[in-house]
Amino acid sequence: MVDWTELEKMCNNCTKCDLHKTKTNMVFGQGDIHTNLMFIGEAPGEQEDLSGIPFVGKSGQLFDKILTSVDISREEIYIANIIKCRPSQNRNPLDIEKKSCLPFLRNQVKLIHPKIIVCLGRVSAQSIINPNFKITKEHGIWFYRKGYCLIATYHPSALLRDPSKKRDAWEDFKTIKTKYDEFREKN
Repeated sequence: MVDWTELEKMCNNCTKCDLHKTKTNMVFGQGDIHTNLMFIGEAPGEQEDLSGIPFVGKSGQLFDKILTSVDISREEIYIANIIKCRPSQNRNPLDIEKKSCLPFLRNQVKLIHPKIIVCLGRVSAQSIINPNFKITKEHGIWFYRKGYCLIATYHPSALLRDPSKKRDAWEDFKTIKTKYDEFREKN
């Protein structure tokens, strides 16, 4: 297993798929590398590509509001994406792109070793929890694998497109907060 510096360097220099040709910045991830709570989205958007920081656009602003509403600060979590470079026009990542980037994400997870992994959206849940994951039916359900507590909820961009899903997401985040507090009490 590589260390953080080497992993980020490898990721930044990656040419396994064509996304490296059009990126402005590789978006590695951000946050507390000693956290028990990790969030995984699908891919950087335009603002993330420009800044190199995950979840800073409109979706990120909503994500921050949701975290605040359940009394979790962004500084105490780690957030990353399935892929590290922006797909053009924010399309869903291709299989080759996910396959190319997943080893980087797996290394991030191994280095952080969070107790809880939250998949933000269908693409993330299908890559992490189950290839046939149905976000509308399975969000908010806990899965346990290899010592990790896994859960998926709606991606903030889905909530912006369809505000009727916000109530379900709110319930999911309350569940996440409860589980997170359980681990904080143990430490």
